[in-house]
Amino acid sequence: MANTYTQIFIQIVFAVKGRQNLIPVENRELHKFITGMVQHRGQKLFAVFTMPDHIHMLVSVKPTILISDLVRDIKAGSSKFINDKKWMNNKFNWQEGYGAFSYSKSSVDLVVKYILNQEEHHKTKSFKTEYLDFLEKFNINYNSEYLFEWIEDN
Repeated sequence: MANTYTQIFIQIVFAVKGRQNLIPVENRELHKFITGMVQHRGQKLFAVFTMPDHIHMLVSVKPTILISDLVRDIKAGSSKFINDKKWMNNKFNWQEGYGAFSYSKSSVDLVVKYILNQEEHHKTKSFKTEYLDFLEKFNINYNSEYLFEWIEDN
């Protein structure tokens, strides 16, 4: 699109089906794979970090792509990647749904640091609390019936 200039930063968050701890923390091979997928779609990935039960990424997207299509492709491609690598005995899947939260250019560095500091962050805050905090912070109306399946903390 000639004479079209945009700057759209989206943090995408989604969870492992059943919220099981299935993604090996020490294995960052998945990060490289997802980076390649995002780049192949013509978008820019600023940060990605997988916890055993969920993932965060910050992407700069062009207005010609639907976020839902990008997330669908990342979920499908990364599920296939994990299953092909046989990281687990059962079939790996992501849960339905995702969160997508927009940021300004001035927030990019803070969001990147937040994403890359997930291990430390989750020592004091559960994924459920974190996700609900995002929904509240961004003033998103939601029906708790349609949120991710949660592992209740003891």
